[in-house]
Amino acid sequence: MAQVIAIINQKGGVGKSTTAIDLSAALGERGKRVLVVDFDPQGNATSGFGVDKDSLSSDVYDSLMNNVPITEVLTDSPVQNVRVAPATIQLAGAEIELVSVMARESVLRYVLEPVRDEYDYVFVDCPPSLGLLTVNALVAADSLLIPIQCEFYALEGLSKLLESMRMVKGRLNPSLDVFGVVMTMYDARTTLSKQVVEEVRAYFGDKVFKSIIPRNVKLSEAPSHGLPINLYAPTSKGALAYGELADEVIAHG
Repeated sequence: MAQVIAIINQKGGVGKSTTAIDLSAALGERGKRVLVVDFDPQGNATSGFGVDKDSLSSDVYDSLMNNVPITEVLTDSPVQNVRVAPATIQLAGAEIELVSVMARESVLRYVLEPVRDEYDYVFVDCPPSLGLLTVNALVAADSLLIPIQCEFYALEGLSKLLESMRMVKGRLNPSLDVFGVVMTMYDARTTLSKQVVEEVRAYFGDKVFKSIIPRNVKLSEAPSHGLPINLYAPTSKGALAYGELADEVIAHG
């Protein structure tokens, strides 16, 4: 049965969608069966895999709110072994509509249940907030993968995220834990990046992956071409870094 991992940080612009796309692609390349659930109304993971949102007949919103089976929503990605549950701006409405739904925090868990045994990993790309969509991801997930950018204020607000995790763990999902922390946007030329890595390692200890994702132009360009980095620029530093991270994730078990 798949490990369900929520890729989460309530701060925007820290590399959540980039990690969802490029880690999944690297795992797919290594023969792992991966499902990426785009759970952010911005739909960055969807477009990053080259999925045309305008051509979709249904998306993850329909599975959440209209009882459309997740199997009818899934679409192929350019990477072998990787499928996508796409999102459009329609998903923004679910944040409000879920309020009146029975067992509203657990809807995503029920949606994913029928396909869990078909994959090795299910990654949920969360929105940059701690609303009902994110709570659904926390309830559905076995663990969290937290991208943290190597910039000033990197740890700011993380206590709120961990508090939310503890609350969900205590009330709704007792097995929830941190799978790992991945440092992103690392610039080896700056002292600040090195200091932030040290600070995060001091805070999270061995939960921090050894693989560090560099600040890389190719990583920024790849989504505009609708391709993960391992297809767009397979020899780039970004592609190599996500490959190393995928190896760590597999070794993690």
